[in-house]
This record gives sequence, structure tokens and C-alpha cells, in this order.
Amino acid sequence: MTREKEIRMAPQFGDAQAEANRRARVLMKGNEAMAEAAIQAGCDAYFGYPITPQAELLEWMARRMPELGRVFVQAESELGAINMALGAAATGARVMVSSSSPGISLMAEGMSYMAGSGTPMVLVNVMRAGPGLGGIGPSQSDYFQATKGHGHGDYRVPVLAPASIGEAMELMATAFELAERYRTPVMLVADGILGQAMEPVELRFRTPERRAFDWALTGASGRPARIIKSIDLQPEILEKRNLALQHKYREIARREVRWESWRLEDAEFAIVAYGTAARVARSAIARARERGIKVGLFRPITLWPFPERELARLSRHLHGILTVELSSGQMVEDVRLAVEGRCPVAFHGRMGGMVPTPDEVLGALKALSAKATRTRESEHHVQMVGRGAPTPGHNESDVGAGVHAGARHGGRR
Repeated sequence: MTREKEIRMAPQFGDAQAEANRRARVLMKGNEAMAEAAIQAGCDAYFGYPITPQAELLEWMARRMPELGRVFVQAESELGAINMALGAAATGARVMVSSSSPGISLMAEGMSYMAGSGTPMVLVNVMRAGPGLGGIGPSQSDYFQATKGHGHGDYRVPVLAPASIGEAMELMATAFELAERYRTPVMLVADGILGQAMEPVELRFRTPERRAFDWALTGASGRPARIIKSIDLQPEILEKRNLALQHKYREIARREVRWESWRLEDAEFAIVAYGTAARVARSAIARARERGIKVGLFRPITLWPFPERELARLSRHLHGILTVELSSGQMVEDVRLAVEGRCPVAFHGRMGGMVPTPDEVLGALKALSAKATRTRESEHHVQMVGRGAPTPGHNESDVGAGVHAGARHGGRR
């Protein structure tokens, strides 16, 4: 049970009242909620450097971690923060680092070292617009960076993408669990809106069970020395290390895929979006449904591993998919790889800190619907011409049904 000292939002009561208070809804900023969720998940040490739009996360940790006798360090730079985290995590401590896009770029080398050495850690990226220093507006343009390895070498890390402050709090404990279960860094990505917004949330926290690590550097008194490293100068040994990593990534991809579907039961179209873009998509879907367009939402929660099999199965029954992002189009590449041409995939996005509006998304969805209708009509016409006049005993309505069913599968033959 969460103690009053750890929440500091209510006086001490009996167990029943304390539980009721713990579950009470309070208004919290996204950055602060994520920070408190990390603390309640058992974060032992935090390292960071101020940068907008995640600065409040660091400020919350600066106050709360010393209160609890835990480690807080504002490093001299992002490079310093990520390498301090490497050292602390190597001892088996539960460690978190946070930053925003330019700062995350500076941490790429350290992330590669941790992936190569099997050092668990949670990295929060509250994304802002780029490239370069860019601006402080919200963005999802770090998708490639997060999902394709971030730093050098053949490695991947699990990437969690909440769509609300409450979900970000829930996924924080999950991030620590995944990091320790698979001995890997884990990224939690949120756009600037999610970090800066305030929402009523329930103070429902979870502390993952502590594990006994047989690799942690805790002092070699009474046991053989342990070594955590990412360097192997013999190619044969380094290849074995890489093969072991790839096996681990396949296991993660098999077991840790997470996604959400909404109003897809009768859908002819789907919007694929995550984070704030998914919330905009929900509003657009409600308006589209009012206009007779049967559309639903497919929301990846793990950006890696991407829910490709689930999306592939869904695409067999759709006329088209619209991907919505706060970027020039990055996740849409994974969507197209998953769909493999089973149905058309369109894209709508905004950049530079701009956010798509529900009306914009609705307009893009209407355009996709019109294009899909023209395609089906064209395929129907070609097939009818190719068939010629119906043979005796052949029902023309059966021809239409067959063409329509094929179109729902994207015209795959």
C-alpha cells in the first residue's frame, strides 16, 4: 500500500480510508504523474538534465527522491546523465533517465552500451519538434530513433507509447518490469502535449517485484568477480553475443506486443495512431460515424515490438487504413510493411509542433473512402468486362458479392 509520505496528498488514515484516498482522482500534470509513478514503481536512482518540455519531470524528482532517501543527480549534460545511469544500473539498482528529443540524441551511445551489456534502465522521452534544436512544441518525429535502435549496432529496445496521463502512470511500472525481465533498456515515449497537459487521474500505483540478479556488480566478496561490458574484440565471440541479443529480441516480439482496438467490430476503415494523435483520431472517428463512415481505431501501445500480425489480420477485412502522426510519416512505414498491400494505406500528419485537428483527419478519411470506392468500382467494371455476359444459370448478384469480398481484402489475388 502506498504510504502517506510517498504521496503527500492526504493525512494518515486507517487502511480502508487510506485505500480510498489512494484511489481518489486528482489533477496532475503528465510529467509530474510519470515521475511519481516511477517513484512508486521503486525507482532507486534518477539522472537527468533540464530540457523543455520534460523539465517538470526532473523538478518533481529533485524534490521527491531526496525526501525518500533515494538518489537524484542533475548531471552536467545528457552525456553525463546516461553514463551515470549505466553505472548505477550495473549494480542492479532500478534506474530512470528522462529528456526530450535533442537530449535523447546525445544519449544514443550510452543506450547502445547498455543494450550491448544487458543493463536494464528506463528512458523517458517527452518528444518535441525538430530537426536540430527545433522548437518546444509536441511531436512524434522520434519514432524512427526509438524503434530502430537509437544508437549504433544491431539492437532494439522495447518502446511504450501511452495515450493518456493515467496510462503513462500504468506503463511506468511495466517499463521497469520489461527492463529487468529482459536485461534491456526500455523507452517510454510521450509527445510534449502528454507531458505538459493536466488530467484527473487515480493514484493507482504498482511496484514490480524485486528480482535477485546474478549479474549485478555488488562487490565480489565471497563470490567470483562479475563483469558487465559491451566490448568483444574477437569477432567469433562478438557474433555470439549478437546472436544472443537477436534471440532475446525475437522473444520480446513474441511475448510483449501490446495494442488497443476501438470500434473496429464493423469497421470498413481503420485509423492507426498512437499518443496524442490517437486521441485526435477518436474525435474524428466519432464524427465520421455520424456521417455513416464505418471506421475504428487501431492504437499500438508498444511501438516496438510493433503489433504487425494483429494489424495484418485486421487489414484483410478493411477497405483502407489512415495513419495519423505528429510527423512527416514514420510509423506509416511499419503500417505498410504489416499490411503488405492488402488494402490501401494513406497518411496524414503535421510537423513543427502543429497537431492535426479532428476535422483534418476526417477530411483525410473522406478522401481515402472516396478513393477506395473508385478503386472498387473500377475493379468491378474490369472483372465484369472480363467475364462478359453472365452464363445461363449464373446469378449476377453473385458476381457483385465476389468482387466486393475481394476488395475488402485489398484486391490481393
